[in-house]
Amino acid sequence: MAVDLLDREAYRRQRWAARTALAAAALAVLVPLAYGGIGGVLLLVAGAAGLGLSAAAVWWTLTLRGPQRWAAAALAVAVPAAVVALFAATLFWALLLSVALWSVAVWSGRYALRGTGGHRVLVRERRTPPPRRPFLIMNPRSGGGKVTRFALKERAEQLGAQVVLLDPDHPQDVAALARAAVADGADLLGVAGGDGTQALVAAVAAEHGIPFLVISAGTRNHFAMDLGLDRDDPAACLDALTDGVELRVDLGFAGGYPFVNNASFGAYAAIVQSPSYRGDKIGTSLELLPDLLTRQQGPRLTARAGDAVLTDPQAVLVSNNPYRTGDPFGFGRRERLDSGALGVLGVRVDNAAEAAALLLDPAPGGLSILTAREVVIEADRPQIEAGIDGEALVLPTPVHCRISPGALRVRVPRTRPGVTPPPPRLDWRRLRKLAATVGRTAAPRRRADRPW
Repeated sequence: MAVDLLDREAYRRQRWAARTALAAAALAVLVPLAYGGIGGVLLLVAGAAGLGLSAAAVWWTLTLRGPQRWAAAALAVAVPAAVVALFAATLFWALLLSVALWSVAVWSGRYALRGTGGHRVLVRERRTPPPRRPFLIMNPRSGGGKVTRFALKERAEQLGAQVVLLDPDHPQDVAALARAAVADGADLLGVAGGDGTQALVAAVAAEHGIPFLVISAGTRNHFAMDLGLDRDDPAACLDALTDGVELRVDLGFAGGYPFVNNASFGAYAAIVQSPSYRGDKIGTSLELLPDLLTRQQGPRLTARAGDAVLTDPQAVLVSNNPYRTGDPFGFGRRERLDSGALGVLGVRVDNAAEAAALLLDPAPGGLSILTAREVVIEADRPQIEAGIDGEALVLPTPVHCRISPGALRVRVPRTRPGVTPPPPRLDWRRLRKLAATVGRTAAPRRRADRPW
């Protein structure tokens, strides 16, 4: 009875939150229109046109050279500034109020939809005994020297791990080091380094069915982030050696090379191959992009993902599980790592109008978002550039990408920050239905959450 009352009270709050979201959204549109009249409507049209022109100017900046590029870059800066100045001069207070109302609408709408029409993905953890002979590989230069700054080697050795420090001046085969350690009796492999090194050693751990330890000592630590590890304190990852649990996650492969995050093909993959890229990323990109985006250089790609075919995209990103795309603040994150599916993002833009559509169109034709168990990248040449977890490679075509579901046992600390669940997507139709419900018709049907 008490639980039923709590459910009814919770859904009463959600119902009123839905009504607040709808009212705030309506006022956010009406306030500037009422304040500015016909002029307000024209300003909104001008704002949308300005966004489109800015996107087109960015396209011209990336695809042109010389004075035309500088003129396009100036336009890309001047147009948004002019639009903001115009709104500030005419609808300043109304615009501020409209932004505040939109914030209320978004917050209230997400509060109302939280817990309705979906379920939270839970992580299935397995308690296993601590490893007896852990073997860790550490890159002292990774992440700006985090191995030294956080005394990771000393801390790991105190916990009973064997540690090998890589020599940046003499490259070593980390996969060979890992295999030799397994042959010598190691029952856990781990890496303190970038995601490219993580992937190579993770594949060895998966091959031998032993756990893998991720230490967030890289620069961006995307894999560690999606595992819910502490990216600010890599030493906390070592707690898994004594007080840890295991997760089963997927592992991706592109042309036989493993990846924990993604494999990229097309423009970005070609740029990172340039010898000058590491020393001058922006200059190298601006020099190469005009020919790559207009297809005067680079391979002509075709990506086959299940029944879908992407023809002539400038870039294709194949990820180990799909990235979030509905939440701009969560872009680059993956909600889960065990769905058994590759994520595919393909971009094809042929002119400035299509570049503007990427910004203005809710479902632009130039952006393809897919999932598949296998993806094949074909090209008009026998080899293509690829970026595998940030490592520049050249692969023979066609490149077969696949996912190995649950192949990797990852040992993580029992206590860790965890993965932030994505906010519910704003669905105005559902909000209207929820706002219109009364009494017990708003009560939820109980259903059990399914774990990972």
